Amino acid sequence: MKKIILITLLFAIIICSVNEEDKISEDSIRFRVIANSNSLEDITMKEKVVEELSEIIFTNKSRDEIKKNILNNLSTIENRIDKIFENNNYNKTYNIVYGLNEFPKKEYNGKVYDEGLYESLVIEIGDAKGNNYWCFLYPSLCMSDFENKRIEKNNIDDNNIQNKTIKFKFIELIKDIF
Repeated sequence: MKKIILITLLFAIIICSVNEEDKISEDSIRFRVIANSNSLEDITMKEKVVEELSEIIFTNKSRDEIKKNILNNLSTIENRIDKIFENNNYNKTYNIVYGLNEFPKKEYNGKVYDEGLYESLVIEIGDAKGNNYWCFLYPSLCMSDFENKRIEKNNIDDNNIQNKTIKFKFIELIKDIF
């Protein structure tokens, strides 16, 4: 009887510790920065924009707090992009849009994210014909086409650590049973 209760409990733990990636739904908030082109200069500028804006928009807050944070900081975002472009003698225009934006079908780590209109912050640089950085601001799940350890570091939260701890405890409990 104890084994049945323990096994039932373990399955409940597994169900409760589903990865954030699996929980992404229609209420997500996405972020996308599209480079002017795939030239080294354009891709570098895209990376600089993402890195600079990470201090402002990558937070581990609720959906409403993230939305409010973005809307309250649109002028700060513009000022930071202006400064990046000025400091790098980069003479391109850019467009910032927060709202429902079209996203193409995306695949990351074997998971497919459908195309469609999603609430998001989108920054288009120049002609916006280059590779793009994209992620989910809510729930916090960011991925990119370049390595940016600072952004990855900012996306580690207590929830992710707690989920990993639960999974390790689950393995230990299974070992104890058998």
